[in-house]
Amino acid sequence: MFDFRLACAGLGLAGLVACSPAPNVTAPVRAVKVMTVSESQLSHELSLAGEIRATVESRLGFRVAGKLIGRHVVLGQRVKAGQLLAELDGQDYRLSVDSATAAVSAAQTNLALATGDYQRYKELRDKGFISGAELDRRETALKSAQAQLTQAQAALSGQRNQYSYSQLRADKAGVVTALDAEVGQVLSPGMPVVRVAQDGGREVVFAVPEDQWQAVKTGQAVMVKRWGDQPSMTAKVTEVAASADPVTRTYIVKAALPDAAIPLGSTATVTLKTPQTSTHGLTLPTTAVRQEGGQSTVWVVDKTSMTVHARPVVLGGLYDNQFQVTQGLEPGMQVVVAGVHVLSEGQKITFFQTNGSQP
Repeated sequence: MFDFRLACAGLGLAGLVACSPAPNVTAPVRAVKVMTVSESQLSHELSLAGEIRATVESRLGFRVAGKLIGRHVVLGQRVKAGQLLAELDGQDYRLSVDSATAAVSAAQTNLALATGDYQRYKELRDKGFISGAELDRRETALKSAQAQLTQAQAALSGQRNQYSYSQLRADKAGVVTALDAEVGQVLSPGMPVVRVAQDGGREVVFAVPEDQWQAVKTGQAVMVKRWGDQPSMTAKVTEVAASADPVTRTYIVKAALPDAAIPLGSTATVTLKTPQTSTHGLTLPTTAVRQEGGQSTVWVVDKTSMTVHARPVVLGGLYDNQFQVTQGLEPGMQVVVAGVHVLSEGQKITFFQTNGSQP
């Protein structure tokens, strides 16, 4: 049988449980890094990615046309001056040399005959057996034979040059950086076949945005830092492109490096100062600033209560990964610079300690 009194007692107990207050939840205390805001000198620097290249990189090609029958180098191979890099089928050029050689032989024979005739007619003219006009004709024939021999010898020299051009040789010592033609390919004169980075100088090549292009001048010093633990070095700008790249809309800049032993193709960070006048102002690391509802804010520490409070700020320029703060902060304030993403308004914090020290 249903017990009405027991049911009422159960409902009353449930109501008391439902109406009881929720247990207190204590917010965690966050460990954060802070810095004390102070004025510092602002110097605008621009950091760009660069690539190490040879100062002179030659695109070598044949001076004559022909079919490529041999390529005697591979990528990354070191070559010496005069070393054979590639060669064309030179059969036609050898035949031209043979033809020119035969023409020289014929011209030499004609000159020998003309020289003998002139000598004989000169003796006859001295004895009075022939007229002077006849001797003049023999002298003219001799000069013509001499000119024909000179012409044949020049043609032979030209054909020998054409034959030698069927072999591609390195002008200077260096490293092969690219191969632009394959064996069996028919090439036209001047078509690139092998690229050689010549030994000697090294330069860093980097791209400058349009809005900073006029800040870079020939002769300007820039700092170059290779990736890793390599020391920084000073380079001098040697070339600034006069027009922007049609795709990236950036300007290519080259700067000469003092060390010629830097590996080709390695990357580096190029830092250059723009001509803005250095000023003094408040700065914060970019890690300290967060965006909230379109407003830049930072967490300011209340040392009395050890809590943080959001404060809107107005930012100026970006100076070497540091924001300039024009409004919202005063010197001496402490601002959270690491751990901003885990904080909330009024949250308790503690200072992150390094080797037992506190800020």
